[in-house]
Amino acid sequence: MHTLQDRHPEHKHSDALGSSFTTYRGRFAPSPSGPLHFGSLVAALASYLDAKANQGQWLVRMEDIDTPRVVPGAADAILTTLDAYGLHWDGEVVYQSQRHALYQDILAPLIEMRHVYACTCTRKQIKARGGLYDNHCRDASHQFEGNALRLKQNYPVLEFQDDLQGQVHIPKGIASEDYIVKRRDGLFAYQLVVVVDDHQQGITHVVRGADLLEPTARQLSLFKQLNYTAPHFMHVPLAVATAGFKLSKQNHAPAIDNSKPLPALAAALKFLGFNLSHVHFDNVDTLLKWAISHYHISLLPNNKEIQVTQQDTGHYDFTPL
Repeated sequence: MHTLQDRHPEHKHSDALGSSFTTYRGRFAPSPSGPLHFGSLVAALASYLDAKANQGQWLVRMEDIDTPRVVPGAADAILTTLDAYGLHWDGEVVYQSQRHALYQDILAPLIEMRHVYACTCTRKQIKARGGLYDNHCRDASHQFEGNALRLKQNYPVLEFQDDLQGQVHIPKGIASEDYIVKRRDGLFAYQLVVVVDDHQQGITHVVRGADLLEPTARQLSLFKQLNYTAPHFMHVPLAVATAGFKLSKQNHAPAIDNSKPLPALAAALKFLGFNLSHVHFDNVDTLLKWAISHYHISLLPNNKEIQVTQQDTGHYDFTPL
């Protein structure tokens, strides 16, 4: 089993309030836009195992800031599923929808220092100009009310070290793009809230799917701008139906079965590189205990995507892409 000291000798994490965390604090942060599917189980399991193998805490945060996409009852259903799969979290569940005042407190000084500006550009206009936002409104002095607010990208991150994927390079156009921190409908944007939440919760390690590699660069830049200590990042392969087509709620991926968690849990472990050919378990708790004791980062495949084919209930085939 690997240890946190092996991976990061300098693992002490300090926040702006003066407190410090000398133990691992990880998190799983699903969007309650539907039930958990196999892809989200892989992400949850990877973050859980990495935390518990390092004798760390594993927190759950509901990323329900995008309220139009939230499905009523989905948050409770996700928590029920995590419990059914033995993925028990530490502490209270945090809901982004209850933290608007916190996000505004962080955004206000950025506005005061003129690091934020209003943008009137539509997606259609941005697409017509090449698809990437070209900082078109940076010097336009549009009124804030009724417009999206963008943060000036003063700390572009062109590359970073990922614990699994290694050195990650980000295209200059993406890294230099001023991005939205508050939408025209008044909702705070993901890039802002995820950084604020990870900082406020003292998250030291983020383990999630490889589809978030590019957003990580933006988040690292915001950690710099806010003078926060950034967590370590590890991006595990994304479960996809076909190349570039990830399993997701939007793509109607089937929900995993709460009444029969063992087959899907075993399949998720195989996806993450565990060899279960000579082991058998009767319940999820003993399977997870075994997985924690056998976990090592070297087991994990460093593909960006792995194709998943569900042959029948609880039986999956995997093809690295």
